[in-house]
Amino acid sequence: MNEYPPDVVYASTHEWARKEEDGTITVGISDFAQEQLGDIVYIELPGIGDTATVGDEIAVVESVKAASDIYSPVSGEVVRINEKLEDEPEIVNGEPYDQGWFFAVQPDDVDELENLLSAEDYQKVCEAEEH
Repeated sequence: MNEYPPDVVYASTHEWARKEEDGTITVGISDFAQEQLGDIVYIELPGIGDTATVGDEIAVVESVKAASDIYSPVSGEVVRINEKLEDEPEIVNGEPYDQGWFFAVQPDDVDELENLLSAEDYQKVCEAEEH
C-alpha cells in the first residue's frame, strides 16, 4: 500500500516537495515512484549551488529495473543534498519521505508549490497509472 503524506505536495512526474520552517523546500521521490523502480542502487544528486528549474532534470535514480530522471518540482538554488544517499541509496526504498529525501532548494518563488498536486489528487494519478 503506497503512502501519500498530506504534508507534502506532488508533481505528476512522482517527485514530492515539502516547505520547511527555514523557508527551504525539500524534494524527494514518492513512495509510488520508489516502488515502481524497485531496489534503488545508485542516485546522482545535484551539486550545492546548482540552479533548479521547474520541470528540468536535476537528478538520476538507478534501480535494478531501470534508470529514471528526476525533475525539479520547484525553481531555486540547491542548498542541501542528502549525502547519505551516495553510500546508501536504498534508504529511499524504506523511507522516501523521511531519511530518503534528495535535496533542498532555496526557492525563487514559493508560490510554485501551488501548481503541484495534493496528496489526494496525486493518489488519483498513481491509481490511474496502475490500471
